[in-house]
Amino acid sequence: MRILTFILLGLVLFSSCKKDSPKAPEKVGLIAPAKNSECTPVQSDGDASSIVRFNWEAADHTEDYELQVTNLNTGTVQSKNTSNTIETLSLAKGTPFSWVVISQNSETTTATSSDSWLFYNPGSEISHVPFPAELIFPVQGSTAFKDVNNEVSLKWSGKDLDDDIEAYAIYFSTQNPPTNLLKSTDAGVSELKVEVTSGEVYFWKVVTTDEEGNSSASSVSEFKTR
Repeated sequence: MRILTFILLGLVLFSSCKKDSPKAPEKVGLIAPAKNSECTPVQSDGDASSIVRFNWEAADHTEDYELQVTNLNTGTVQSKNTSNTIETLSLAKGTPFSWVVISQNSETTTATSSDSWLFYNPGSEISHVPFPAELIFPVQGSTAFKDVNNEVSLKWSGKDLDDDIEAYAIYFSTQNPPTNLLKSTDAGVSELKVEVTSGEVYFWKVVTTDEEGNSSASSVSEFKTR
């Protein structure tokens, strides 16, 4: 009887000391600068830069956030860690940027990234460079199933603040980066079928050009066929 009592007592103590596994931080919702928009800077920061305010929703199970802002012309990343949901950064004028917010918690190594939004920090320009096209399908790193015609549909989305996109150039290859021009389409086309072979890894990107001759290239995306 005494042995059973000790066993039960040990189980009670073990249960009381056992902690729940820490929960991963949740994904934040971005608020401003708005997606695919021209932001309104807080103030000028000299001839070449201005102060931009970033705002996002609080995420559960999160202690702090890392704001990451990427200059789409140079690829340079500026970052700032904060426990707030509002932060500012000095950014180059007349430049397109992308931004994400990463939720973090010291009790777990898991970090969760928000969606990535694009915006334009205004300058004295009268014509805006198109935002890099968003590659929608196939999803980066996914496996795409070809149809009965051995084809896969490439889908993308473009945005220009001047609303004057003229054409898209789609580059597609088994080599990275893809240098083979698959086809050029007009602004009204955002989907293209391409013939593929099972078991291959393909790379693709889209170059957007507007009526003023400004152009931007998307990131390179890859997918495997099946």
